[in-house]
Amino acid sequence: MILLLVHAAATLTMWGVILVVQLVHYPLFRHVGPTSYETYQSEHMRRITWIVAPVMTTELVTAGWLAWQVPSGVPTGLAWTGLGLVLFIWATTGLLQVPLHSRLLHGFDAEAHRRLVHSNWLRTGAWTLRAGLALWMLGHVLP
Repeated sequence: MILLLVHAAATLTMWGVILVVQLVHYPLFRHVGPTSYETYQSEHMRRITWIVAPVMTTELVTAGWLAWQVPSGVPTGLAWTGLGLVLFIWATTGLLQVPLHSRLLHGFDAEAHRRLVHSNWLRTGAWTLRAGLALWMLGHVLP
């Protein structure tokens, strides 16, 4: 039960973070002035990492654990789907988001910014599905 609660907390936290980043934070990147953009981007990456790295890691570990040791009442396929979505999120983060952020470290680039915002919808969608799965699992396990 504690594992599922920790997992749901991590997933729901990341769902909230990704919604704020996607709908508020990323769109505002284009409004940062050119003289301060590099510093802004660098600080964004440094500060957001302190929030997302431990929570994403917790989510990954608990999703793997739940797939390995599926709680009673949760379909095995659902636990594995959740793990698959976490792996998809990590892959898109490493293959799409991180390189685009690295490109933006050298100054605002309208094309890189556009790709950052558009490709981040993949993660936003995946975390939205994950939030639904986590809540569904909790609903079927809690008394």
